Amino acid sequence: MPKCPHCKEAITLDSARKDSADEVQKDVEGTVKKEIMYSCPHCDCVLGFAFFLGGLLTGRP
Repeated sequence: MPKCPHCKEAITLDSARKDSADEVQKDVEGTVKKEIMYSCPHCDCVLGFAFFLGGLLTGRP
């Protein structure tokens, strides 16, 4: 299981386990260009960023 590089707590990327308290937080912003920020659920430190074209152009949520 991966660990946060800041607080060393165990985290998971598995979104299928909705009851998990150690799931990485994923904040999505934007309508056409989706920008995503991943953060640790324990210490709220930023773990990474990502983006993709979605919304109206590709039909992705």
